[in-house]
Amino acid sequence: MIPVQLTLEGLYSYQERQSIDFSHLTEAGLFGIFGAVGSGKSSILEAISFALYGETERLNKQDKRAYNMMNLKANKSFIQFDFINHENKTFRVQREFRRNSKKFDDVKPVQATFYEKHNENWIPLDHSDCEKIIGLSYANFKRTIIIPQGQFKEFLELGATERTNMMKEIFSLQQYDLQNNASILNNKNTAALNQLEGQLKGFEDINEENISIQRELLQTEKQKFENINIEFKKAEDHFRQLKNLKTDFQLLNSKKENFAKLLIEKEKIDALEAKTDLYDKISCAFNPLISEKEKLQTELHHLQKEQTLNAELLKETLSKVDQNKKEFEAVLPKYETLSDSKIQENDLNLIFQMLTYSTDIKSLKERTENGFAKVKEVENFQKKIKEKISGLHAQLENLRPKKLDTNLLLNVGNWFSEQRNLSDSFQKQTSKITEIKTGLLKIEEELQPFNIDPENFPQEFRLKMDRLESDKTKSLAKKSQLEVQQQLAHFVDELHDGKSCPLCGSLQHPHIVEIDDVTAEMNLLNEHLAQIDFQQKEILSHISVVEKILERKKIQQSRLNTEEENLNEIIIQVENHQNLFIWKEFDPQNETEFLSKKSESFAIEKQIDELQKHISAEQENLEKSQKQLDKYNEALQDFKLKEHEVETKITTNEANLKIVRWNDYREKSVSEVGKLHSDLSKTNLEAEQNYQNLKKQEQELAVKISAEETTKKELEKRSLSLNEEISKNNSQINKALTENKFAYLNEIEPLLAQKIDVAAAKNQIQKFRIEFETLKNGISELETKLEGFNFDENRFTEAGTQFKTLETEKTNANNAVIKISSEIDRLVMEFSKKETLLKEFSKLQKRAENLKIMTNLFKAAGFVQYVSSIYLRQLCDQANIRFHRMTRNQLSLQLNENNDFEIIDYLNEGRSRSVKTLSGGQAFQVSLSLALALAESVQTNARADKNFFFIDEGFGTQDLESVNVVFETLTSLQKENRIVGIISHVEELKEKIPVSLNIRKDEERGSLIEVM
Repeated sequence: MIPVQLTLEGLYSYQERQSIDFSHLTEAGLFGIFGAVGSGKSSILEAISFALYGETERLNKQDKRAYNMMNLKANKSFIQFDFINHENKTFRVQREFRRNSKKFDDVKPVQATFYEKHNENWIPLDHSDCEKIIGLSYANFKRTIIIPQGQFKEFLELGATERTNMMKEIFSLQQYDLQNNASILNNKNTAALNQLEGQLKGFEDINEENISIQRELLQTEKQKFENINIEFKKAEDHFRQLKNLKTDFQLLNSKKENFAKLLIEKEKIDALEAKTDLYDKISCAFNPLISEKEKLQTELHHLQKEQTLNAELLKETLSKVDQNKKEFEAVLPKYETLSDSKIQENDLNLIFQMLTYSTDIKSLKERTENGFAKVKEVENFQKKIKEKISGLHAQLENLRPKKLDTNLLLNVGNWFSEQRNLSDSFQKQTSKITEIKTGLLKIEEELQPFNIDPENFPQEFRLKMDRLESDKTKSLAKKSQLEVQQQLAHFVDELHDGKSCPLCGSLQHPHIVEIDDVTAEMNLLNEHLAQIDFQQKEILSHISVVEKILERKKIQQSRLNTEEENLNEIIIQVENHQNLFIWKEFDPQNETEFLSKKSESFAIEKQIDELQKHISAEQENLEKSQKQLDKYNEALQDFKLKEHEVETKITTNEANLKIVRWNDYREKSVSEVGKLHSDLSKTNLEAEQNYQNLKKQEQELAVKISAEETTKKELEKRSLSLNEEISKNNSQINKALTENKFAYLNEIEPLLAQKIDVAAAKNQIQKFRIEFETLKNGISELETKLEGFNFDENRFTEAGTQFKTLETEKTNANNAVIKISSEIDRLVMEFSKKETLLKEFSKLQKRAENLKIMTNLFKAAGFVQYVSSIYLRQLCDQANIRFHRMTRNQLSLQLNENNDFEIIDYLNEGRSRSVKTLSGGQAFQVSLSLALALAESVQTNARADKNFFFIDEGFGTQDLESVNVVFETLTSLQKENRIVGIISHVEELKEKIPVSLNIRKDEERGSLIEVM
C-alpha cells in the first residue's frame, strides 16, 4: 500500500481541516514526521488505521471511541484517505461522524465508504471490507505496514502459533492448509463406502442361478395360461349371446311400462298447449300498449311536480329583485360622493406622513450632536497611542545592536554538539577495541592446551587420524584371522570317528590339525581396537572445539579490524571538525563562554519579541480606533443626508395636498391624524363594497329570472305533447280490444296475470312429443327383433357361473406370468446394479487408502507449519544482513527447533539466549531488521513495484552511533525501491532527513501540519 493523500478534521488535537500530500514525501523514499511530545504525530497513523479498518490502538468500542477521538472544540470529525494497493489501483475511503447538538457526549460514527478511481472519477464500491482491497487483516497491517507505538516488537515476541497464522495470512499459506480438504474428502469417501456397503447388503440373493430358475418357471406358467385362455374364449362367446338376449327382453318390458305412463300424461300436455297458445296471442297484442300507457302516466305526473316547483322559484326570485332595488336606492347617494371622500382620505395620509417625518428630523439632530462628541473623544485617544508607539520603537532600536545573529549561534551550537558527539564516539570506540583485544587474548589462552599451529592444525589432526585408521585396519585384519582360527578350533573339538565332518562330510578324520588357543590374544586385540576408537573420538572432539574457538577468534579479529577502521575514521572526523571552527568571536576550547553569550542573546531576543508584541498590540489598537473614527464620521454624514431627505419629503407632500391644509394639522399628534385617516378609509371602503355587491346581485337576479321563465315555457310545451301521446295510446288499446273480441281492458287482465313462461312451456310440449314417438317406434323394433326367441333364466345363470370361474383362472394364470416376468426383470436389473456397485466399491476402497495417507500428511496443519518455518528462516536470513551491520557482527538472529526466535551472542562464545534479554536499543534494531525483511517479502509476494513502511517509535532508545547506523540502513532502502516513513522527536534524525513534516500544536487552532 502506498499513501497518496490524507485529509483530517476534528480528530484528536487536529481542530481545523488539513491535508497531507504524500506524493513528494514518497518520491524521496525516506521522510519523517517530527514534532514535540503530544503534538499529534501518532494521530496521523491512527487516522489512516481508523479510516481503513475502523480500529485504533489507543481506543476500542467500549471506550466511547467516537466521542474521545473527536476534538472537544469540534462538532464533527472527518477523515479521507487516498491510497494505491498492491494491484496498483487507486482507492479512497471516507469516514465522518457528528456530535449530537442536544447531547455533547453523544457521537455516533457513520459507516465507511470506499471508492475506486476509474478515468479520473471516483466510483463507490458495494462493500467496505478493507481486507479485500489491501490483502491484510488489521492485526497484520499494523505488523507490516504501519507499526504504531508499543507494537514494534510484537512480531518478534509472537508465539509460534500466532506467528504461523500471521505468515499464513500474509503469504497466502492457506493454500497449503489441506487438512480440511483431505478430511472432507475422506469423510465423503467413508460415507460413500458405508452407503455402498449398506446397499450391497440388499443384493445378497441377487445372482445368475436365481435368474435361471425364474426363467424356467416362467415357461411353465405361460403354457398353463394358453390352455386356460382357449376354454375361456368359448365360454365367453356363449355367455355374451345369452346376456344380449336377456338385455333385449328386459328393455322391451321397460319401454312398454314407460309408454303406458306417457299415454296418461298426454291429456295434460294437450291442455297446456291450448292454454299457452291463448296467453301468447293476448300478451303479444296488449303488453306493449299497457306498458306504454303506464310509462306516459308516470311521466305526466313528474312533469306536473316540476311545473309547481318552477312557479314557486319564480315568485321567490321576483321578491328578491324588489328588495335589491330598495337597498340600491339607499346606497346610491353615498357612492356618488365617494370620489371627493377618497381625495380627502389621501390628503390625511400625506398629513400623517409629514407629522412622522417631523419626529424623525428631531431624532436625527440629537444623534448628530452626540456623534460630534464621540469623534473628538476618539481623536484624543489616537494621539496618546501614537506617543506610546514612538517610545517603544526607541527602546527596540537600543536593544537590536546587542543581539547576536541567530544563524551564527545555530552554526556554532551545532559545531559544539558535533564536537561532543565525536568525543563520546572516540571514547566508546576505544573501549570497544580494548574489550575485543582482551577477548582475543582469552581465546589464545583457550588454544594453548591443544599445542597446535592455528594455520596447519587440520593437517596435523588429519595425519593423526590417518595413522590411527591404518593401525585400526591392520588390527581388524588380524582379528579376522584369529576369529577363523578360533572357529576351526571349535570344529576340531567336535570331530570324532564315525561322525561326519561339518565341513566336508567325511566319516574318517586321519590327520586332525592342532590349533593353539587364541582367546588371550583376541582380548588384547579388542582392547587395542577400543583404545583406537577412543583416540579417534577424542581427536574429533578436539577438532570441533578448536574449530569453534578459531571461528570465534576469526569473528573477533574481524570485529577488531572493523572497529579500528571506525576509530581511524573518527580521528579523521575530529581533525576535520576542528578545521571547521571559523568564528573569531568564540573560543573552540571554551564552550561555557559560548553558552553564556548564547543565553544573553536569547534574553535580549526575548525582550525584543516582547517589545514587538507591545508595538503590534498598540498598532492594532490604533487601527481599531481609526476604524471606529471612520465609522462615526460616516454615521454623521448619513444623519445629514437623511435629515435633508426627510425635509424634501415634507415639502413634496405639502404640494400634493388638494382639500385639507397643512397648517390646520401641524400641531396635531400623529395618532390623532392616524385615527381620522383610518375612520375615513373604512367608511369609503364600506360604501364602495356595498354598491358593488348590490350591483352584482342585481345582475345575478336578472339572469336567474330569465332562466326560470324559459324553464316554465319548456314545461308547458312538454305537457301538451304528453297529453297527445296518451290520447293516441288509448285509441290503440281500444282497437286491439275490438280485434280480439273483448269489450273492456279489465277482461284480459286475469289472463295476463297468469305470467306463463311461453318458451319453457313450448319446449316441454315439444320434448314430450319427441319422447312419445321415440318410445313407440322402439317398442315396435324390439318386438320385430325378438320374434321366435325365448329366454331361460337357469341356463343363463349356469353359463355366467362357468364364465366367471374360467375368467378367475385366466386372471390368476396371467398374474402369475406377469409376476414372474417382473421378478426376472427386477433380478436382471438388480444384478446389473450390483455389478456397478461392486466396481464403485473397489474404486472407493483404493481411494480410502490414498486419502488416509493424505490425512496423516496434512494433519494438525503440519504442512503449513513446515512451509511457514521455511518462510521464517528466509526472513531470518534477510533480517541478519541488516542486523549484523547494525550490531557490528556482535549479534545474530536464528530460529530454534520450536520455531521461536533467539539471539546468538558472539561476544559470549556464540551461545544462544532469548530475545527478551535484549536491551531496548537492541530490540529496536532486531525488530527493525525483521520488519524490513517482512515488508520486502510482502512486496515480492505481491509483485508490487514499491512498498511502504511506517515506524512510530524506537529511535529514542538509540545512542548517536546507533542512530547513524540505523539511518544508513534506512537510506540504503531507497536503492531497493522501498519507502520508509519515520515518526520521532529525535533532533539528530530531523537534521539528516531532507523531506519531512513538522507538527506544531497551537493553543487556539490545535495541531498544525507544516512541510519542511
